[in-house]
Amino acid sequence: MKRSAREDAASTRRLTRRALLIGGAQVAFGGMLALRMRYMQVDQADEFRLLAEENRVKVRLFPPARGALFDRNGAVIAKNEPSYRIIITPEDAGDVEMVIRRLSHLIDLDPEDLAKARKEIAQNAPFRPVTLADRVSWEAISRVAVNAPALPGITPEVGLSRQYPLGPDLAHVAGYVGPVSDYDLSKIDAPDQLLLIPRFQIGKVGVEAKLEDDLRGKAGNKQVEVNSAGREMRELNRREGQPGANLQLTIDHRLQNYVQARLGRESAAAVIIDCDSGDILCAASAPSFDPNLFVRGISVRDYRELTENKYRPLANKAVQGLYPPGSTFKMVTVLAALEAGEVTPEETVYCPGHMEVANRRFHCWKRAGHGQVDLMASLRESCDVYYYELALRVGIEKISAMAEKLGLGQRYDLPMSAIARGRAPTKDWKKQNFDQDWVVGDTVNASIGQGFVLASPLQLAVMTARMASGNHVAPRLIKSVDGVEQPIEAATPLDINPNHLRMVRRAMYSVTNHRKGTAYKSRIIADAMHMAGKTGTSQVRNITAEERRRGVTRNEDLPWERRDHALFVNFAPYNNPKYAVAVVVEHGGGGSTAAAPIARDITLQALYDGEPPLEAYPKAARSKVKAQQERLRRERRDFLNRESDRA
Repeated sequence: MKRSAREDAASTRRLTRRALLIGGAQVAFGGMLALRMRYMQVDQADEFRLLAEENRVKVRLFPPARGALFDRNGAVIAKNEPSYRIIITPEDAGDVEMVIRRLSHLIDLDPEDLAKARKEIAQNAPFRPVTLADRVSWEAISRVAVNAPALPGITPEVGLSRQYPLGPDLAHVAGYVGPVSDYDLSKIDAPDQLLLIPRFQIGKVGVEAKLEDDLRGKAGNKQVEVNSAGREMRELNRREGQPGANLQLTIDHRLQNYVQARLGRESAAAVIIDCDSGDILCAASAPSFDPNLFVRGISVRDYRELTENKYRPLANKAVQGLYPPGSTFKMVTVLAALEAGEVTPEETVYCPGHMEVANRRFHCWKRAGHGQVDLMASLRESCDVYYYELALRVGIEKISAMAEKLGLGQRYDLPMSAIARGRAPTKDWKKQNFDQDWVVGDTVNASIGQGFVLASPLQLAVMTARMASGNHVAPRLIKSVDGVEQPIEAATPLDINPNHLRMVRRAMYSVTNHRKGTAYKSRIIADAMHMAGKTGTSQVRNITAEERRRGVTRNEDLPWERRDHALFVNFAPYNNPKYAVAVVVEHGGGGSTAAAPIARDITLQALYDGEPPLEAYPKAARSKVKAQQERLRRERRDFLNRESDRA
């Protein structure tokens, strides 16, 4: 049927509208494409250019030089030495095992290192480099570089590794570094990318760990052009990193070396503090260990030898060890009593060899007793009963407060590991920790540094420095940072009557210089260098009534771990205190026989800044001291020769 003209016109109008809509849509779509193309080609040109560049440019981090450690006189404690290594980047290598086989034909690969590397490759992302061989020779590096085209993904590198030239002398103070472990990374919320570099070394203990952020520095980086196979073709840009800070410690390494040698094979610790500045000149712990063993990962055998040694060479006894201070605590008790007005210097107490308190007998170390003793005689001869009496008068709260005022029961803010707080107990402390009431016997025990009282050698040295100077001496370990001297805490007088301190110092002088003094044999006779001190012997076992009836077993007849600890604290010179010393010999027996001679010797070494003349010693001790000095010199020469051969 033929359509009318009107129908043809309507059909034409509909087609025209549809064409216009379709055409408009096409124009809009084309316009959008054009705008998108312009946006990508013009507005985002730089971004896409960067993406294209990153297909052929890689950024490599390189570690900064770790800051060095020096002693107070500039001797190197820790430094960096060149170290060559071979690394592999799995994603660049392709067939990793094939590349390793080729590499093994060129250089010797340790099976243990290879096993460790394969484990790291399996656990990490393919773009993360893994070390195949460490501490390789320059000749090996050269062979790898020459054969580079046949070793995709293999990169020879030169880096820096830590070395401790003084070996065991400062192991407990400086600490050591080691490869970053998964445990290390787990403790950090946002790890520095430096820590992901293969075998990157960070501080594990000691100053190396506590001041890691200062010593590590900031990473540098370089941009390198790579070809389609991922091989580096040329270096495009380099930004140098920032080296770590160089730290100077207050330690005198020569004095530290002597003290370590003098402690010998004992399980012991010694601390020497400058009475004016608080500088720690020596913080020795024996036996020690070689920190160089830990730098690249210690062997299982070496680590087992250290951990199974009953003398605990890995423990820093100088700051970590806690011991009943024994009679070295008696100065605390007598100062508390003097300050409280509970005793006068002239007042005497009768010592029959024991005291009955709350239906319990507390014994004096001298079974027959000391008779009538005053303040001077009680410290000089270390009468226990005198201090039992003072404790009953003054009470534990005032004794504890005096202990804290003198530096006990505090954790010092020093960059060393596991610094112990110690303990100056109170009634509340016992209630909180044992849910028991304090009893009078606890106070009696505390008065002579037994029972709940605990102190470290560092705290005992601080206590002695404060009594010697009359000032609030604060220990300090960092002398300067990058050559900038660190501030010394201003010395403020202790809130203790200076006359009372003077009385105690005079009594300590009689300990070493009066014929009845417990440390008379360990005195210094050189003019103007006389020392004042106090012996201490702390029990580690209970002595039963039956044992007392038949006679207390001598320390030398007991197994080593059941013998008493030996302690001695002192300062010198008496008239112008310069150094304060604390010595603890674990299970050494008596303080007068085991600890006092060591303290005397290291005090003289500090005062003379080197080996003292024999004339500084009592005549009866000179032949023994001479032989000892010759032995220590010989041992030092042997040590230096071994270190030279190792280097």
